[in-house]
Amino acid sequence: MTASPPLRLIRVALCCAVAMLAICAGPELHAQTVAVMVNGEPITNYDIEQRSKLLSLSTHKSPSRQQVIDELINEKVKIREGKKFGIDPSASDIDSSFASMGARMRMSPEALTKSLEAQGIRAETLRHRMRAEMVWTSLVRGRFKDSLLVGEKDVQAALGGDDKSSGDSFEYQMRPIVLIVPRSAPGSARELRMKEAEALRNRVQSCAEAEDLFKSMQNAAIRDTVSKTSADIPQVLREVLDKTPIGHLTAPEVTKQGVEMVALCARKPTTADTPKKREIRDKMFADKFEAKSKSYLRDVRKAAMIEYR
Repeated sequence: MTASPPLRLIRVALCCAVAMLAICAGPELHAQTVAVMVNGEPITNYDIEQRSKLLSLSTHKSPSRQQVIDELINEKVKIREGKKFGIDPSASDIDSSFASMGARMRMSPEALTKSLEAQGIRAETLRHRMRAEMVWTSLVRGRFKDSLLVGEKDVQAALGGDDKSSGDSFEYQMRPIVLIVPRSAPGSARELRMKEAEALRNRVQSCAEAEDLFKSMQNAAIRDTVSKTSADIPQVLREVLDKTPIGHLTAPEVTKQGVEMVALCARKPTTADTPKKREIRDKMFADKFEAKSKSYLRDVRKAAMIEYR
């Protein structure tokens, strides 16, 4: 028995409507199609396109489609593995990481979002990547803490057993000082404060004198004592501190806040890492972390259900 003419007409009309919808929404429909399923979670063509743009922006290279897919698969399994051990960053954690990245680029979170959007990248694409890395770093550090430790013998072996080649290590006790200059002030105001700082520098002979002097001054501040070891301080500042007599001030420097100096209150030998030993220790830890991360990720991926569409 054949269908009545009205029913045939309805079927034809529906087919035409579906075809027109597919034509009109072609790019969007394709973007949302699933390319890979990872443990029941989809990776769409849109996800792949977004991540490709982000990787191209950050590396200045065009990754292959498979490279992008592999990264997205890795992130899916990392986040799933993290949840098994109770590691799941909150939205505020990710917001803080996003804001910190913007600050390093001297941009507000809003400005960073707009900058990404100008490149056709949703901020959520970067946030998802941040989340996966936060999870994985915490997971690897937590689960394999003992095996990632770098012992003193390992560091000494890398030094060739000669500790002298790494130099000496000191603990510096410092009090930062600032002579405040408003940002809107003319350049001449900074010049005057530089001259004032040089004069004050010649007067101060101890940290006690520095505290009394700068606490009583208007538009000036002396911070609480800060303790840092040689390995915690950039080489340029370390060289300045090593040349500064105890109780004296370092040479004034113009900054965004005004004119800044440091009162050196103490410089004591310490058994803490020298800059060279810290460099070696950090490098050995990074190598151990990378090796453990790769082997762990291989195991997690093997156990995952990955289905290409």
